[in-house]
Amino acid sequence: MKAATSLVVFSDLDGTLLDHDTYAWSAATPALAALCRVNAPLILSSSKTAVEIAKIQSDLDIIGTPAIVENGAGLLGMDRTADDYARLRDILNTLPAQLRSPFEGFGDMDAARIAQITGLSPAGAADAKSRAYSEPGLWSGDSESRTAFVTALADHGVFAREGGRFLTLSFGATKADGMAQIIDTYRPQHTIALGDAPNDIEMLGAAEYGVVIANPSRAPLPPLPGEPSPHIIRTTQPGPEGWNAAVLTLLQRLNLD
Repeated sequence: MKAATSLVVFSDLDGTLLDHDTYAWSAATPALAALCRVNAPLILSSSKTAVEIAKIQSDLDIIGTPAIVENGAGLLGMDRTADDYARLRDILNTLPAQLRSPFEGFGDMDAARIAQITGLSPAGAADAKSRAYSEPGLWSGDSESRTAFVTALADHGVFAREGGRFLTLSFGATKADGMAQIIDTYRPQHTIALGDAPNDIEMLGAAEYGVVIANPSRAPLPPLPGEPSPHIIRTTQPGPEGWNAAVLTLLQRLNLD
């Protein structure tokens, strides 16, 4: 059991800490440095795979901290090792063709196709295919068919969540589930969560301070429970610029700057 810490920060990646288009995080450098100074662990929480997140942790020099991977279906660096991906794909492929065909999952794509739709490098796209728990994909059908698709999957215990880029299928764990396990380990006095997409809502609501990062590429998130509240912040700047400003503001509010 780790000793209690003053602050733990949970952060989504694409469109939040990482720029939606370039995947750069350099604009958040001042806030990242401030978290390091106050010894506040940064917990990455994303739909990305463990392979992808481990590389980003290395870039950010935060290797050794836990991470929430594949939308909360897995935890990096903690005890959650089940491999649900093959079972999920089997269920997906049992659906009637008219429901299955409009969904193009990562398992249906080669690395070149993933690179094309994400802007990732070929190596990065290969890492994105290294899935253990969940299946992101694109929906090309109409909204009525999408509802039928989601309902049919739910009958088999598979749930669909809208993220910053993709419709992601999993067996129902959320980022907030992984967050709860990590909080139980670190026992922080304060928590901050930052995100921009519907699959971040539970995580934002579970933190002491939830930060909704502006994302011009998608509709704004609906009001969170209890909003308006001083504990819910909506940034005006997108991506890492908004992330940087919000974290520095909250560190000052918590007298941790």
